[in-house]
Amino acid sequence: MLRRLILAAILPLLLGAAASPAAPLVLAAASLQEALTDAAAAWAARGHPTPVLSFAASSALARQAQAGGGADLFVSADEAWMDTLGQAGKLVPGTRRSIAGNRLVVVAPAGTKVRLTLRTLGPTLARGRVAMADPDAVPAGRYGRTALERIGAWRQVAPQIIRAENVRAALALVERGAAPFGIVYITDARASAKVRVAGLFPAATHPPIHYPLARLTGGRSPTEAEGFRRFLLSGAGRAILARRGFTAP
Repeated sequence: MLRRLILAAILPLLLGAAASPAAPLVLAAASLQEALTDAAAAWAARGHPTPVLSFAASSALARQAQAGGGADLFVSADEAWMDTLGQAGKLVPGTRRSIAGNRLVVVAPAGTKVRLTLRTLGPTLARGRVAMADPDAVPAGRYGRTALERIGAWRQVAPQIIRAENVRAALALVERGAAPFGIVYITDARASAKVRVAGLFPAATHPPIHYPLARLTGGRSPTEAEGFRRFLLSGAGRAILARRGFTAP
């Protein structure tokens, strides 16, 4: 009798758990930490399971997606790594869209007063250590290298570069005083009270910074993933990104 009563009590709970949709796993560029955390909370507030967010360099996440692992969505900080996954057949057809844009800046510790112009940017960075994401693989680093090349400063600055695994790691080096300057996105600068924008790279010095989003073919929660993808593309999702400083795609 007791066994029947226990079974009757827990059976609805078990059935409810089995019927609950699984939370989608989202692989996202490190620069999206605050914005996607906000978006995930807003999506959960609508009665959905909170998406599981994994942040890292787009290059590392793309390699992870190529190897499998069951992720549902990928948000890259450039088109190139999304292209890589598309060519490997890892994207669900018709789900790729850009959700935001960004700007590239030079940051310095918050207490400094230096202001860089296009003329002074190269010579100034060449005199001290410069933290930036790996320019050979990570989108923020690639954008930074291209920008420095186009203003004729790459050869001067290259020996001073401290290569970081992602853009937030580069930001952290400036926050800790390990480097007097860093090349990051303007949204990263806005997310930290320990740095300030010392200079802005003109948009013409690097390719447009786009954040493409797509569903992955190996995902384990396709319904929830598609719902969250559409939410990010909606007016409500774009407003969340805009509040964190991202521009329209």
